[in-house]
Amino acid sequence: MQIISGSVQERMQRLLDGYTQNGREWGLQMAVYKDGELLVNAASGVTQGTDGEAVTENTLFPVFSTTKGVVATLVHLLVERGKISYDTPVAEVWPEFATGGKEHVTLRHVMNHTCGLANIPLACTGYDQLCNYDWMCALLAAQTPNTPPGTERVYHALTYGWLMAEVARRVDGRPIAQMMREEITRPLGIRDMFVGLPEGDPHTVATLHEEAPEPVPAPGTPLPVPHWMRPLGTAMNRPDVHRACVPGANGLMSAAAVARHYAALVPGGVDGVEILPASRIAAASALEPDQTPGDDIIALGYRVHQNQGGRPLATFGHAGYGGSFGWACPQRRLAVGFTKNLFTKVWHVADIVTALLDAVDARG
Repeated sequence: MQIISGSVQERMQRLLDGYTQNGREWGLQMAVYKDGELLVNAASGVTQGTDGEAVTENTLFPVFSTTKGVVATLVHLLVERGKISYDTPVAEVWPEFATGGKEHVTLRHVMNHTCGLANIPLACTGYDQLCNYDWMCALLAAQTPNTPPGTERVYHALTYGWLMAEVARRVDGRPIAQMMREEITRPLGIRDMFVGLPEGDPHTVATLHEEAPEPVPAPGTPLPVPHWMRPLGTAMNRPDVHRACVPGANGLMSAAAVARHYAALVPGGVDGVEILPASRIAAASALEPDQTPGDDIIALGYRVHQNQGGRPLATFGHAGYGGSFGWACPQRRLAVGFTKNLFTKVWHVADIVTALLDAVDARG
């Protein structure tokens, strides 16, 4: 554990403690890098209910779609190395994919959620199948898109992960978890980031709880998240899901790991590691031709925001169901990671980000 001192760390620690001590949150983590320096690494609360273990900076949290931002970084890295382009047809590197009108689906279509494969196929009826990476990839390769590729932007909540990871594996030869270890976590010294928790790993994993779960849809309805996975908090508490490779949603990470990943994506990187150059980040976060400037835009694998904490601040990154997130602001060389385990209808994330930006601005 790295001990951080300073006014921003102290202010954010007090703020997080306030939320967990009054019961509005269970467990929280927040980490912030500024100019490559770890400015905040705060943890507060408990891993489960009112009697769980204390959350530490190394506790793993299920971060849902925050996972997508890390997977996107790996795919952008392959593009940067010239192994594939955004406009390469997926079937060119994954021949089994060339069925059902998908011959012209490109990597760009997958990354910007327009490939028409958002729904989990009805043939997937349980966790044994969902947790079988090869089976899910084969199932998706055999599907017919719901909409013509490139015509409709529909969020691929789960399928995005298998599609991205399998394209990367076909191009690079390494499974996505190995790529993540060798290209992100090992070079950056990150020990708290997994897509597929190894058997026997000693990390504590925070338990998620939803105070008011969304209604469970009727069985037999094709959806991005099937009825049998609801509520999602329960799904992501399962040990088999923790160990599986579900690269769009089952990442287990600490806020410090998420923030360090994004710190390595801002100009200059962190501790001498800069994963992608500024030119690649600019391409990855650029608007597509059918998009107009606004907030929360799906770009190429990342979500782009023009505002954070109620003020203009251009960032790229990804958030996850329930409130976890990671993002970077290249102009200010700022990177943030945030995790939580109590999902409520009233989120406090905006207030926490506002307080953070106030503290960073006051520091100068």
